[in-house]
Amino acid sequence: MKSVLFLCTGNSARSIMAEAYMNAIGAPDWRAFSAGSKPVGAPNPLALKTLRAYAIAAPDARSKSWDEFATPGAPVMDAIITVCDNAAGETCPLWPMRGETAPRKLHWSIPDPAAATGSDAEKRAVFDAVFADIRMRIDEFLSNGS
Repeated sequence: MKSVLFLCTGNSARSIMAEAYMNAIGAPDWRAFSAGSKPVGAPNPLALKTLRAYAIAAPDARSKSWDEFATPGAPVMDAIITVCDNAAGETCPLWPMRGETAPRKLHWSIPDPAAATGSDAEKRAVFDAVFADIRMRIDEFLSNGS
């Protein structure tokens, strides 16, 4: 089984949705995790509502620091994917390696749905659009044999 870590600054929306979708669609070949450089402490309620709307389970969703994945005994990642431009520009921890192989690093520039303004319906539409983008990118990632 391969492992992937989705990184974002707050670990409340994009990375949470990516983790849940990858775990749903990538199993049993892939196991996904998510984390943030400055976690906000809880998943965004609209991110969880969006996942439920698409029947994607996220029972263990939580906002957590990326430091959790840079310690001895942490899961070894095959890929690290930043899903926000802020996290991509930050100095990441050193990730455990699989033997002599460092995790592959990718960046997906995805807008932050948590920054959406407007009515509840408008905010939900933004979350739906971002989740569609995440699904497309993960589907492509998996179809490329990554």
